[in-house]
Amino acid sequence: MDEKNIMQSNQDFVNKMQLEDPDLFHQLQQGQHPDFFVIACSDSRVSPSVISQMKLGNMFVHRNIANQVAKNDASFSASLYYALVHLKVKHIIIKGHTECGGIHAAWSGNNEEELAPWIANIRSNLPDSSSNKEFSMDELTKINIMKQVEHIKDHLIYKAYGEGVSVSGLLFHLDSGQLEKIV
Repeated sequence: MDEKNIMQSNQDFVNKMQLEDPDLFHQLQQGQHPDFFVIACSDSRVSPSVISQMKLGNMFVHRNIANQVAKNDASFSASLYYALVHLKVKHIIIKGHTECGGIHAAWSGNNEEELAPWIANIRSNLPDSSSNKEFSMDELTKINIMKQVEHIKDHLIYKAYGEGVSVSGLLFHLDSGQLEKIV
């Protein structure tokens, strides 16, 4: 795939949308009114709007490695504030996925210098790897999702502006394409 493919795929998208909903692009110009704020992994295999077949404008999405709710991440905090205050989303979804490279890197002790601060953040959400208990990658991913749900509920911006906004955690299974509700 190269840039030419992307441009052609975009033109195919435009043609399809004009057939299915001729008014779509005009509607998109009027602003966004998404019901969902989704925190998802950056992994190229797990695009939230693609796997849920959501139309443009239905999801406001923040993505990072291993779908982290990091209180010291200014980009995340700004996205959360914007979603709650300006977009008035009704639901927040933490969406993790099986075979997550970020979870694997944190659990296996990856110490690459450029990744170290972020992986340390992920690792802080997982059980102590020196314990005798063994965890599967799926179990660790579920633990991470539950921790991120806790972090959202404890986030100062959510506490100040998130009254009535539900928070849930979902796991996307790469082997089946199914979403599983974790919390």
